[in-house]
Amino acid sequence: MTEKQEMILNAALELFAGEGFAATSTSKIAKRAGVSEGLIFRHFESKQGLLDALISMAETKLGEMYGPVIMETDPRKVIRKTIEAPFRIDEKEYNFWRLQFMLKWQKEYNHPDKMKPLLDKLTGAFEELGYEKPENEARQLNYVIESMSMGTLRGDNTVEDAKKFGDFLIKKYEV
Repeated sequence: MTEKQEMILNAALELFAGEGFAATSTSKIAKRAGVSEGLIFRHFESKQGLLDALISMAETKLGEMYGPVIMETDPRKVIRKTIEAPFRIDEKEYNFWRLQFMLKWQKEYNHPDKMKPLLDKLTGAFEELGYEKPENEARQLNYVIESMSMGTLRGDNTVEDAKKFGDFLIKKYEV
């Protein structure tokens, strides 16, 4: 990827995450990136092409974030690594993750199956540890982590507060 493509994607990400996809024009992206609007179309074809590139990056980042969890064989470590995953996100990437949460509310972009491998792994971990309803435990933990992450990204709680809550979950699950 060229430096200009990165500048365009970063500008699009910042604007999409802050103002929403529909409210952001390609001319505004071009201005923020310091490039011509034509260059956006040459590299990404359309505003939708920009969003598609960012979504593709999300799939890669999700794989990087949860790959170690999926590969883990110890059920306690599976749960612990799942709880700790959001705390490994660099604050510089918050706009990226804000956009992903925003897209979850739009039917055409919400793909719950993306999290299926993680939920399956968590379900297996809870099952192996003898939990009565492992699938419900996995879904509940996923929802709690997602909610905690969303609150941090919105600025409702600090990273330190979220980490304290993560520590609470680690203690609760004895992992």
